[in-house]
Amino acid sequence: MENKEEDVRVGANKFPEHQPIGTAAQSQDKDYKEPPPAPLIDAAEFASWSFYRAGIAEFIATFLFLYITVLTVMGVSKSDSKCSTVGIQGIAWAFGGMIFALVYCTAGISGGHINPAVTLGLFLARKLSLNRAVFYMVMQCLGAICGAGVVKGFGKSLYMTKGGGANVVAHGYTKGSGLGAEIIGTFVLVYTVFSATDAKRSARDSHVPILAPLPIGFAVFLVHLATIPVTGTGINPARSLGAAIIYNKSHAWDDHWIFWVGPFIGAALAALYHQVVIRAIPFKK
Repeated sequence: MENKEEDVRVGANKFPEHQPIGTAAQSQDKDYKEPPPAPLIDAAEFASWSFYRAGIAEFIATFLFLYITVLTVMGVSKSDSKCSTVGIQGIAWAFGGMIFALVYCTAGISGGHINPAVTLGLFLARKLSLNRAVFYMVMQCLGAICGAGVVKGFGKSLYMTKGGGANVVAHGYTKGSGLGAEIIGTFVLVYTVFSATDAKRSARDSHVPILAPLPIGFAVFLVHLATIPVTGTGINPARSLGAAIIYNKSHAWDDHWIFWVGPFIGAALAALYHQVVIRAIPFKK
């Protein structure tokens, strides 16, 4: 009995009733040291090959992302019977699966953003410099335009008659509904990115193996299942811009602002939530 009581006391000491909050809680992870924030402008990056290599990686990854996903959308759209195609579930798997594969391939080179909203969120959290963030966004948009352009090259008439994979707010939904869907969908994605790539969490939960690209890709898959009927699912301004430019019909531009404003708001909220609430940065002494 005495041994059991001692074990209980030891357990109580390991997990005290009143856990510290804020950075006091973070200090308990002795094997983790908070990295310094990235500089706002890092001029030295312009002289580094790794900077340009990362931008090229973002271009190619976004190119491949648009190529596979928009081609999948076209395959579903051209069929009169959706039963003979992969359907909406297949489209969602194409988006989520490509993000999983491409993040896995490029994470060690550029971080595997493949999305200006993700880049914005990480910039707001001071994970990368402003010049790198802008460079990534430009390369992502160029890659998306080229990817959608190749799909159109495979069959121009099919591409132009079946919507070109462009994001629009579906009939029966208001602009407010579309904006809300984009904000929440992007929040889910960017919050997952922060959680899956949190180095402090990796140090704290090292006994739990986490393959970061898997939850990120799965988040994209789930968001697409929910919001394809609403907006076609943007949550990625580069993806929306690439398809809109190549399709280039007036109705594709009517609601295009939603697919920039929504993802950027969602990304900013996710960054704020993770840094202020989850990481408890405001409680520094």
